[in-house]
Amino acid sequence: MSSPSHAGDTPIIRRDQLAAVLADGEKPRGDWRIGTEHEKFGFRTDDLRPPGFDGERGIEALLKGLTRFGWDAVEEGGRTIALYKDGASVTLEPAGQLELSGAPLEHIHQTCREVGSHLREVRAVADELGLGFLGMGFQPKWRREDMPWMPKGRYRIMREYMPKVGGLGLDMMTRTCTVQVNLDYASEADMVKKFRVALALQPVATALFADSPFTEGRPNGFLSYRSHIWTDTDPDRTGMLDFVFEDGFGYERYVEYLLDVPMYFVYRDGRYIDVAGKSFRDFLVGRLDVLPGELPTLRDWNDHMTTAFPEVRLKKYLEMRGADGGPWNRLCALPAFWVGLLYDDAALDAAWDLVKDFTRAERHALRDGVPKHALGLPFRGTTVRELARRALEIAAAGLARRGCRNESGDDEREFLAPLLEVVDAGETPAERKLALYHGPWQGDVDRVFREFAY
Repeated sequence: MSSPSHAGDTPIIRRDQLAAVLADGEKPRGDWRIGTEHEKFGFRTDDLRPPGFDGERGIEALLKGLTRFGWDAVEEGGRTIALYKDGASVTLEPAGQLELSGAPLEHIHQTCREVGSHLREVRAVADELGLGFLGMGFQPKWRREDMPWMPKGRYRIMREYMPKVGGLGLDMMTRTCTVQVNLDYASEADMVKKFRVALALQPVATALFADSPFTEGRPNGFLSYRSHIWTDTDPDRTGMLDFVFEDGFGYERYVEYLLDVPMYFVYRDGRYIDVAGKSFRDFLVGRLDVLPGELPTLRDWNDHMTTAFPEVRLKKYLEMRGADGGPWNRLCALPAFWVGLLYDDAALDAAWDLVKDFTRAERHALRDGVPKHALGLPFRGTTVRELARRALEIAAAGLARRGCRNESGDDEREFLAPLLEVVDAGETPAERKLALYHGPWQGDVDRVFREFAY
C-alpha cells in the first residue's frame, strides 16, 4: 500500500487537472521503465509468530538495521516506518509485511539484481534478529487476531472502515502478500490498449502465480486465496472495471470512476484525517464537512488514486495487481511476463488478438474461477493452462524482440522459466505445497516456513 504522495500542493480548481495527472504519465518508448514491487511475511524463527513493530526483534529494529546499507529512514510520529534510497523504498503493509518498491529500471536483469540485493540485505539483518521472511500469497498459519498492526495513521482509518464494506478486508490488509509490476504508456490510446489486455489476462497471472492454499494451518479449498479475498473486500474500489472495454474509454472515464470511489483520508500537517466513506466530488467543490470550504490539492488527488484497488490500477503508470507473492525467481518472472506482452508492439497486438473477443461474462468467469481452480479452470473448450501457454509464447517473443541482454548474452526470456515450468507441469506453486502437506509434511504447515523462506 502506498505512502503519502509527494505531489505538489497545487489546489485543484478545474476538473481537467485530474485527467492531466494521468496524461502526465505519458512517456516516449525510450523512457519506458519497469517498477517491480513485492511483499513478504516476516516471522520469528523460534516460534514462527509474526514480529510486532516494537522491541529488539521488531519490524522497526529491522528497518533501522537496514540503514547500514545506505537507506534513509522515513518517520511518522517519530517512528521509523519506511526507508528510501535511489528511487526505491522499503515500506510496511498493515501487519508488518515488508514491501520493496523498486526503482524504475530499464530491463529485467536490473530488476532481478535489485530484488536479489534487497533480499540479501534483509537476510543479513533478519538473521541477527532471529527473523525470517516468506513469500506466499496468504499467511499460512496465523489467525487474523494473531497479526500485529503497524503504527501508521492510514491503516488505522482503513482498519475501522473495512468491516463496514466487506467481510475479508481486514484479511486483505493483514494476511496477504503480492508481487506487482508497474509499466508505462506512450499515449492515451496506448494506455487503453495495454489496460484492456492487462485486465483480460490478469486471471492468467493469478493462475500462474497461485500460491495461497492454506489458512490457519489447513488447506482452504483455494489455490489463490489471496485473489479470492479481493472479491469480499470493498466492491466500490475493487474488481474488473468493465467500463475499460467500452467505446470511448480514456483518462476522463477513469477519473469518473475514481471520483465514485469513497475516500479514506486526507493528509494534513503530518497526520491522517479520517474522511472514510466521504465523496471526493464534494471535496472538489469545498463541501467536505471535515474540511469545510477547503479545496483539494494535487497531492490529495494522488493520494486518493492509491485507495482504489482494481485488478489493474492506473496512476501515472499501469499496475498489474493479480499475482500472489512468491520466491525470488517468481518475483523476476512477473515483470518478464507483462513486459513481454506490453512493451513490444507485435506482442501487444498478438495479446489483444487473443483477448479482444472475450465477453464480459467470460472475463468475469475467469476472474471468479481462477482463485479456486487456477490453470485447471475450463475455458472455451480447453483450460486456462492453454490460455497461459499462449500468453507465455507471446511474452517470450516480445522479450526476444526487445533484445535486452545481460553480460552473459542472455536476454530477458530466461526469467519466464519458472512460469513455463508451471504450465508444462500443469501444477501451480499452491498445488506443489498441497502435495507436500498431504505427503512428506504429514499435515504440518510449519514446514513451509523452513523450506520456503528466503
